[in-house]
Amino acid sequence: MIERLQKELLPLREELKDHPIYKSINDIDDLKKFMESHVFAVWDFMSLLKQLQNHLSCNNIPWSPSGYPKASRLINEIVWGEESDINKNGVAMSHFEMYIEAMKSINADTKEIDFIISALKKKEDIFKILNNSSLPKHIINFLKFTFEVVNSNNIHVIAAVFTFGREDLIPDMFIQIIKNLKIDTEEELSDIIYYFERHIEVDSDEHGPLALEMIQQLCGNDSEKWEEALKYSKKALQLRIGLWDGILSYKKNKLSFA
Repeated sequence: MIERLQKELLPLREELKDHPIYKSINDIDDLKKFMESHVFAVWDFMSLLKQLQNHLSCNNIPWSPSGYPKASRLINEIVWGEESDINKNGVAMSHFEMYIEAMKSINADTKEIDFIISALKKKEDIFKILNNSSLPKHIINFLKFTFEVVNSNNIHVIAAVFTFGREDLIPDMFIQIIKNLKIDTEEELSDIIYYFERHIEVDSDEHGPLALEMIQQLCGNDSEKWEEALKYSKKALQLRIGLWDGILSYKKNKLSFA
């Protein structure tokens, strides 16, 4: 079943890999526009990851074994790297915070993501926050799907979306595109280059096979779970393509939502 799932998802993954968004980033203003939208995918990824950790590692007191030791190890390793890494100056911070730091270093606008985080700290409902935001439809649709998956508590669905829809969709070529940007000083891009390089570095070769093993364990011999895993993985990839399409459209038309 895992081979069938991978085969059916391949066309969507190839479409993402070859998306024109990457070749559209030619200068610092292009990079700013991209980051102002992409930051939401950096942020909501953590909710998928933490919900997986909630299910696959026991967070209850008193503690008891979760029953998923290999999957728990995988998720805890990824959480460690994503939530408490170090920036290029050796300061402990999450990858999301590194991304915000990189945005500020090139004067990209963080107003909209700051609004989301501020509202969450006031315990507001995420769907209400999104409906009250000025975000464009392609970002709202992307985020709503993520939190519908997170709130479903269907662990096999969350794991599938995490594994096939999110974990390795930033191609290495994107780093090369950033490095080749023509700007006055290399230092201006050092934070964002470090973010992408670090993101790939901490995602070791072990994670891919372990993630597939996790899906197999969670779906087992249940054909309905496998169909749900495929359905939601496809939807995740389609929405990522929609996000890229939306960013490209906004950039081409010189639109701004921030």
